Amino acid sequence: MSGKPKLHYFNGRGRMESIRWLLAAAGVEFEECFLETKDDLTKLRKDGSLLFQQVPLVEIDGMKMVQTRAIGNYIAAKYNLYGKDLKERALIDMYVEGIADLNELLMMHVSQPADKKQEYFANLVDKATNRYFPVYEKVLKDHGQDFLVGNQLSRADVQLLEILLMAEECKPDILAKFPLLQSFKARISNIPTIKKFLQPGSQRKPPLQEKDLPSVMKIFQ
Repeated sequence: MSGKPKLHYFNGRGRMESIRWLLAAAGVEFEECFLETKDDLTKLRKDGSLLFQQVPLVEIDGMKMVQTRAIGNYIAAKYNLYGKDLKERALIDMYVEGIADLNELLMMHVSQPADKKQEYFANLVDKATNRYFPVYEKVLKDHGQDFLVGNQLSRADVQLLEILLMAEECKPDILAKFPLLQSFKARISNIPTIKKFLQPGSQRKPPLQEKDLPSVMKIFQ
């Protein structure tokens, strides 16, 4: 039996992508078992693998872990991406929760009805540039370090880079007013394990397209 973590999800970003990012940043190789039909999901439910009947599911260290935040916390703690003490961990948690809120907005963009897309996009850009990005720009300025918390890479840095790149996919100039975030993006992207994950052919997933939605919905409906 392989010692690599095994990720169960559909072949796309969704709620598993942040977990892929964390493992990749830690330099951990992982296997993926893609759900392709509703039967694949039903089988996991019936064999007792899904505590709350839903994915993501990650098999790691003899556990079958569900719930995205729990999985992320475990991986971050296991691979030294969770700060050096409780105060740093609290900061990391705060920053990650804000990133998760923005991630929800970004993920839902593709599934908006055609007549709502423009309004949704405007709201997304407004919240990103007026609520979320100013926070991280200020954190970097006030902290004065290369990283958001302490003086080493943490889960917060990894997830922030992920969300910055996702936002730029929606609007390429979205970081125009945030010079520290631009520098942060370039700096963290150049960390060897992350640089590798950003190369073509890695296990990073492309943005979900509207044409992909029917096949994904068939799994979960």
